[in-house]
Amino acid sequence: MGEIDDAIERADREAFTRQPPKTLQARINFLIKQLKTTKAVAAEIGVSQRSVERYRKGERKHPPRAIAERIDAAVRARWQPQVRRRRRKQAATAGGITVETRARFGYTAPVGTTDDGRFRRLTVHLPPAYAQRLFDAREAGSSDREMRAIIAEGFKEIYFQDGGVRAQGLSDVTLNDIDYLDLDY
Repeated sequence: MGEIDDAIERADREAFTRQPPKTLQARINFLIKQLKTTKAVAAEIGVSQRSVERYRKGERKHPPRAIAERIDAAVRARWQPQVRRRRRKQAATAGGITVETRARFGYTAPVGTTDDGRFRRLTVHLPPAYAQRLFDAREAGSSDREMRAIIAEGFKEIYFQDGGVRAQGLSDVTLNDIDYLDLDY
């Protein structure tokens, strides 16, 4: 996963109205309920079907860390899909998305002005159209670079050009060397 995917996942987790199951047995039971068979759960988390059955019965309570992390990721990916869909729909139609980042911004500017990239810490609220484009790109399996371009375009329009009021000659903004990136919607 890229930085943008991770940021979207973090924002999704913040939207949970209930916490996911805590115990290993409850997590395995949740996955079985979602995926229908122990074989499908085993394939999802990369263990044998018998291991899944042991986890389900409580015969094994402490899987190796890598497997525990895969179980956790599988549960969180399927936890409260309606809540996630509702929040994303609201962001894409009315609320927009807030991006907080510290990154190196580079841009192409007219002759006589500086176009040297530099680190900036920005918190910018992007309109719903950018949120929709970002979610659509993620669903389509776009690369992290393509999703960065969408965010950079939003920064160009909203922050650098202030909705068309200034910096008219600015043509391209790039988002490089991301120190951190956080999304909220």
